[in-house]
Amino acid sequence: MAKQNPNPKPDKPEKAQTQTQTQGLDYKGLGFMCGLEIHQRLATVEKLFCSCPATIAGDSDAAVGEVARYQRAVAGELGNIDRSAEFEELKSRRFTYRIRRQHTCLVEIDEEPPHSLNDEALGIALALAKSMKMNVVDELQPMRKEVVDGSDPSAFQRTIMVAADGMLKVNGIEINVPSMFLEEESSGIVSSAEDSVLYDTDRLGIPLIEIDTDPTIPNPKAAKDIAFYIGTLLRLTGKVQRGIGSIRQDVNVSIREGTRVEIKGLQEIDKMDKFIENEVRRQAALIEIKKELLKRHADVGKAMDVTDIFRGTKAKVVRAGLDKGGTVIAFMLKGFKGLLGKEINPNRRLGTEISDYARAAGVGGIIHSDEDMDKYGLSGEELGELRKRLGVQADGSFIMVSGRAKDVLKAAELARQRALQAIAGVPPETRGTADAELATTKFLRPLPGGSRMYPETDARPKAITAEMLNQAEKVYPDVEKERRQLISALASEDLVDQIITSPRLPLYKAIVSATNADPVYVANVLVQKFTELKRNGIDVDSIGEKRVIELFAVYGKGLVAKQAVDELLKSLPVTSESVNSMVVSKELHKITGSKLREMVQRLAKEAHAKDINDLRNKIMAKYRLNVDGQELNDILKGVNL
Repeated sequence: MAKQNPNPKPDKPEKAQTQTQTQGLDYKGLGFMCGLEIHQRLATVEKLFCSCPATIAGDSDAAVGEVARYQRAVAGELGNIDRSAEFEELKSRRFTYRIRRQHTCLVEIDEEPPHSLNDEALGIALALAKSMKMNVVDELQPMRKEVVDGSDPSAFQRTIMVAADGMLKVNGIEINVPSMFLEEESSGIVSSAEDSVLYDTDRLGIPLIEIDTDPTIPNPKAAKDIAFYIGTLLRLTGKVQRGIGSIRQDVNVSIREGTRVEIKGLQEIDKMDKFIENEVRRQAALIEIKKELLKRHADVGKAMDVTDIFRGTKAKVVRAGLDKGGTVIAFMLKGFKGLLGKEINPNRRLGTEISDYARAAGVGGIIHSDEDMDKYGLSGEELGELRKRLGVQADGSFIMVSGRAKDVLKAAELARQRALQAIAGVPPETRGTADAELATTKFLRPLPGGSRMYPETDARPKAITAEMLNQAEKVYPDVEKERRQLISALASEDLVDQIITSPRLPLYKAIVSATNADPVYVANVLVQKFTELKRNGIDVDSIGEKRVIELFAVYGKGLVAKQAVDELLKSLPVTSESVNSMVVSKELHKITGSKLREMVQRLAKEAHAKDINDLRNKIMAKYRLNVDGQELNDILKGVNL
């Protein structure tokens, strides 16, 4: 994990990058705006509005049934239908939900009104509000947020505004926190197909904290620093879940002449800055394309059924659809020649953006004229007739879509709308990860608006009492206080900076509290050795907390050497064997004290070593996992060969 410092000392100057110019881009000059939405699953006993356990189901709670739903968009409190809900309804998908005996009840599947609000979750939220100097509302009013992507069987998510108008200071940057919400977690996707999605309801309804910042973050690096800081605050409560998917970051980004785009569900903060930089470059490229299209007086033609042109085609991608009774629809794009293939992000072009819209309707994508037609096997005669039928001129292009008739009709219209948006500029969108390695995104759905919110009439408002606020005052997390305590234990500011921003901070504290292991060694293993093992393909994230504590307890008792700890960490993800059993089966018991001295004296006589270094190498070659290197060096100082 990259080193972050949530509490830099005044005499430590900022390094190379300024607050407005990073990665070679002048963010201030670009009119850069950026805000964060941090979503964190809470580690409460029960769910937010029922008494089901707030955990992910294991094998002991197998699915006992399923329910299926179709969902449609409805008008919100203001009487308008949200555009993102309308878009999801367009897909006409069937949603199936796995039902668990212990983790699912009638509240989850919307067959029973919500129970009373979870007081444990509310207490955590109030403590966080105190840590961010927020104003807590006098009375909580549950709301419904319309969600038509199937992630909730009810087609809405319950959400409650808890506090407003807070402030954080991170690396000298002050950032406002305008709102914090307590929400229900959504269902988890098991599998997805063109016209159906299978969800699991075990995590549905688990309490979730949402923390929003103002869109005044000055650059991508600052966004990453602030996300790390908020993550640290959340972990310091000791009441948040850990693991993949338990925390998600949404990033809102725009530049001058662009528009607000939401990058949804970033789980790895390490690459957040690169995702933001690429979104800025994408919007800048789309703005340049817009200017060129306006200069060319670009336009988009009507969609036409051109199936007859391809009746005898040998192009496999088209033939496959026609053989199943499919159709081909195409339209002309005036002035688009050469621009559909223009790269706007690594391995992403304007044509890719348009294709993403078409895919939302269930087709495999589009074919456009900036591509190499030879790869599709389309003949010159077919292409010539298509251009003639559509009226494509010298500076023009075309897009064609093939497949099932009902899907192609929707796909072609969505592709047309995206092409028209290219002339207008940057469309407001919700985007997800396209390529994690390249840090690029793809279209998910139109950006939602305020029309999807309306009051939850089945849940009572809840007044905030003085007693609740007093309790929050006693337990709120304090990053600066935590940092001072860590400095006293670890001495090294660099190591403190790494562990305090690490998701393994709670694990570090649990190990130090429960074992005699040296805190400095524990911290180094968790932030450095774990990262090294993960890069080498070892799934350290799957190791349960109890197993890691057990390992350090064995080490703290002096039963194994440091090298054996590394070896055991490699084995823990792939076996259920206890640490003590592995120490025996792998012959990892530490050789120390008088036993080590006796062994050294014996080998000094038997090993025929040339010198002390040769003897040391021979001992370590055989007993590397059983011997502490420093202790061996101390003993070797008294050996005469």
